[in-house]
Amino acid sequence: MPFASTERTALIVVDVQPDFMPGGTLACHEGDAIVPGIARLLRARRFRHVVATQDWHPPGHASFASSHPGTQAFQQIDLHGHPQTLWPDHCVQGTPGAALHPGVDWSAADLILRKGSDRQVDSYSGFRENHGPHGTRPATGLAGWLRERGVDEVLVCGLARDVCVLWTAQDAQAAGFRAGLLWELSRPVTPASDEATRATLAAQGIALVRLDD
Repeated sequence: MPFASTERTALIVVDVQPDFMPGGTLACHEGDAIVPGIARLLRARRFRHVVATQDWHPPGHASFASSHPGTQAFQQIDLHGHPQTLWPDHCVQGTPGAALHPGVDWSAADLILRKGSDRQVDSYSGFRENHGPHGTRPATGLAGWLRERGVDEVLVCGLARDVCVLWTAQDAQAAGFRAGLLWELSRPVTPASDEATRATLAAQGIALVRLDD
């Protein structure tokens, strides 16, 4: 059954922020290429509910390599008993790189969800934070917000395809929503991850959705 632009389907636009664009501190491969398409999709007002997530880290966040002397960006460490990739400093609260991209009219979004604001816990997904010091993944409240509005399907797009977009789609599916990923309107940190991302989506029953669907 195809996804429909109805009151029961929400669009989730993940982390479309300058720091994830070419020239940003954590640039995704061709990250800027999705901006015009997302801008057109939001202008069309096809979805009653649009959620935009926004990475919003305090200085010295635990996911930054600069917070762990002797480490380098993209190195993996153990954090709270789970693997953690260390990133360049990015999307620091109040900086231009953390803003939602100015090339999109965000007035169509009825919820802007800021994530990653706990200094000790990373937050890839729009639905749950990463594992924290107590071994849990605290919910952001997004699932309840969507259910209260009668949503049972979500389409996910944005950045990065192999991290925050993927985790958001996985957590949506795990929370009981029918989830799909708009492949054309997402880009990865590295293209080499695409095969693994496709395999993960297929194994978990998350649909790859084309814009012309």
